[in-house]
Amino acid sequence: MTSDAVARLALPDLTTSTRLVVVVRAPAADDYDGVLETLREAGVRSVELTLTTPGTIERLADLVARYGDEIDLGVGTVVTADQLARAVDAGARYLVTPVTSAALVAQATAAGVPIIPGGLTPTELFSSWSAGASAVKVFPAGQVSPDYVKDLRGPFPGIDVVPSGGVDLAGAETWLRAGAVAVSVGGPLLGDALRGGDRAALRARAEAFVRVCASEH
Repeated sequence: MTSDAVARLALPDLTTSTRLVVVVRAPAADDYDGVLETLREAGVRSVELTLTTPGTIERLADLVARYGDEIDLGVGTVVTADQLARAVDAGARYLVTPVTSAALVAQATAAGVPIIPGGLTPTELFSSWSAGASAVKVFPAGQVSPDYVKDLRGPFPGIDVVPSGGVDLAGAETWLRAGAVAVSVGGPLLGDALRGGDRAALRARAEAFVRVCASEH
């Protein structure tokens, strides 16, 4: 129970300690393996697998068994109660939704799985936070500046923010310095890796993000 008397689950330890969530939105779930292995080697310790990738739920239990000791595997783009329940049953370490839904927050909390709901306006973000979200996802982050963290903490002092959408390497550093608890990164880190791109280049980009996020502790 937090000081504002809301039941709020903490984000998983690997996610909070590294402060970097890599969003992998693959064409198919079979495309996860090589990318996950490279991210693991680079030191990435939190990965969001999205439900827009066909087969994500069906593959999740196997991926958690393989990588769960080293990577927090979350499930994103959760928008319905059924999707949330299936992700929890399959072993998701945390959940991410692009919408503001007190019902999804309550369902995730009851299931004992942290959830990060998305929003952009103060009303949307506070609605999720006051419902008990573990953190709130500012999306699309490119529409605001990192100073938005400070602006939000004026009326909402304890709110934990994770920017998502267009966060590049320089942006990751700036958002974390502004007070974000983590950054959510996709294309600027993954590049062409899901289209057959060079894995050594992916590893180098991932290592750069890992270093930047670690340096901003």
